[in-house]
Amino acid sequence: MAKKVPHVVQLANGKKLVDDYAWLQKKDAPEVLSHLKAENAYTEQMTAHLRPLEEKLHAEMLGRLVEDDTEVPHKDGAFLYYNRDEKGKQYPILARKPVKGGDAAKEEVILDVNELAKGQKFVGLGPVKVSDDGNLLAYGLDTTGFRQFVLHFKDLRTGALLPERIERVTSVVFTKDGRTAFYTVEDPQTKRSHRLYRHAVGTDPATDTLLHEEKDERFGMRVSRSASRALILVQIESHTTSEVRFLREDKPNGALVVVAPREQDHEYQVEHRDRDLLILTNSPATAGGPKSTNYRLVKAPLDRPDRASWKEVIPYRSEVMLERIQPFAGFTVALEREGGGRHLRVFPGKSMALEGSHRVALPDEVYALWPEWNSEFGATSYRFRYESPITPESIYEYEPATKKLNLRKRQVIPGGYDRERYEVKRVFATAKDGTKIPISLAGRKGALGSGKAPVLLYGYGSYGIPMFPYFSSARISLLDRDVLFALAHIRGGGELGETWHDEGKMKKKMNTFTDFIDSAESLVAQGVADPKRIVIQGGSAGGLLVGAVTNLRPELFAGVVAEVPFVDVINTMLDESLPLTVGEFEEWGNPKKAEDLETMLQYSPYDNITAKAYPPVLVRTAYNDSQVMYWEPAKYVAKLRATRTDANPVLFKIHLDPAGHGGLSGRYDRVKDAAFTGAWILDRLGAK
Repeated sequence: MAKKVPHVVQLANGKKLVDDYAWLQKKDAPEVLSHLKAENAYTEQMTAHLRPLEEKLHAEMLGRLVEDDTEVPHKDGAFLYYNRDEKGKQYPILARKPVKGGDAAKEEVILDVNELAKGQKFVGLGPVKVSDDGNLLAYGLDTTGFRQFVLHFKDLRTGALLPERIERVTSVVFTKDGRTAFYTVEDPQTKRSHRLYRHAVGTDPATDTLLHEEKDERFGMRVSRSASRALILVQIESHTTSEVRFLREDKPNGALVVVAPREQDHEYQVEHRDRDLLILTNSPATAGGPKSTNYRLVKAPLDRPDRASWKEVIPYRSEVMLERIQPFAGFTVALEREGGGRHLRVFPGKSMALEGSHRVALPDEVYALWPEWNSEFGATSYRFRYESPITPESIYEYEPATKKLNLRKRQVIPGGYDRERYEVKRVFATAKDGTKIPISLAGRKGALGSGKAPVLLYGYGSYGIPMFPYFSSARISLLDRDVLFALAHIRGGGELGETWHDEGKMKKKMNTFTDFIDSAESLVAQGVADPKRIVIQGGSAGGLLVGAVTNLRPELFAGVVAEVPFVDVINTMLDESLPLTVGEFEEWGNPKKAEDLETMLQYSPYDNITAKAYPPVLVRTAYNDSQVMYWEPAKYVAKLRATRTDANPVLFKIHLDPAGHGGLSGRYDRVKDAAFTGAWILDRLGAK
């Protein structure tokens, strides 16, 4: 039990909140560290009975880990690049071979992360770029878990590191000749990427040229190169508004050109081919008309990028979100979202007319896909990663000219995994307002529809980020015990486009939580779930989700797993010195405004804990988490344990050694972590 030290917080509506556990925010204070260590010791003691199950799961999960593996190489200039893993090593090895040598060519290791990790408890790679000529490597390195990356440069001809070190770099690109690099850096406290620099490789970074400093605290930025590699692109954006600037790669000392000056609620992104800019925009198709919420595509001459020159290419479609355009010399690929899934649309040649395009047919009803390495503008095929809850990671290449889909590699899972033993299915819940909520289900054949199955229900539902149904070899241990995995595609996410996001943020945020509750109840009503055996899980903003719904309907759930959870909404959003806070006023609202505060007070998990019975809760975090400070879950656990009226355990496990928002960095360490959480979930579901 944490001690109570009342701290009064004055609110915009004239009321006051009393925060008894604000003292836990004193990072590195002896009393705080002592308390956190005691929490870990308590969790170890309270889960001691699960150790045999945890060890069994660890052996199963480790047995499915592909320990020796090599990626499908991708061509970039004169080299074939790939990552590979070696048995017993925690981290990948970045390597390449010259194209001319064929299969017999000698491998060159360009970066062995295991070597970088010697003497470190955490290693995270940030931006990684190789110059076009293959001579230079730039890479960001984090050894604390706080996602602050130090940029290093390596001469790949000699293997020597160049002397310069640049702190807090968030993105980087080279010019074609490798002599110049452009990079963005973040503010050391708020972690907002706010400055863009030009750097002459091999010189003192103190002499670098500041090209842009973003003063508006809602906005961050990143630098990239267009698919054609002809332009350096600077994307400046808040959660609702964007602005793109560019300069020609062959004129690195030129001035940045603004495509369209920022206008509140206008979001756009830019690509390039030949003499045209290709612009995805949510601007109205006609002056004074409605916003193109799910985006349309326009083009503009490179030398006249202003909005007056925009000409529509792909019109706005209310049911289809145009997520991304990737042009190649001879075709174009569009990522689209419709019906809760992501699709690939291909435009042959340089025409981008919808009537001449087609979607790529894919094997499963429920799946996830992501673009893979497509480095070469002159490529004749498009590479993407494909998986489903029962289909291991697969690398496909699609040839637009022949419409041929080629499977380059499918991950072979050790231990005799057979996807035919499992099935996936899409069902729908009906929300209170009549909205249909997609739910992706995966389970062992025969478990779906039994009405007696234990269910692990997962959700996120924020920032317009889609949660696509992905494969997890660790999750197989749950499916093999007849646990069903359910992924609820609730409002606030982006699975059904930008409108889906808009319907679950700001004043409509409660839709996210009621959608999740309706999803759980629907799984019971449809004969899918055992009503007494539903465990819910979510991380980060998904931790906010499970915290909020546990306050609203605690009796629905047999257990709750909240990972790096954003649960102290009011206090965090009142503190503008914290990472993310100011930028996220456009997602959650600003509690300094009484109207926004009233909405946030409806769901903030920490502020809605009351004296009633709660299910067992497991909360996980890391001391060096840069996205959600450790004290949010620590305070939440302390208050929940002190307030609840039942005897169910509230457990808190925190990585005090370096780890981050994504947990531990080593792949073997992550397996061990997954076994612990899996054992707790199975115990709560009665499925050992």
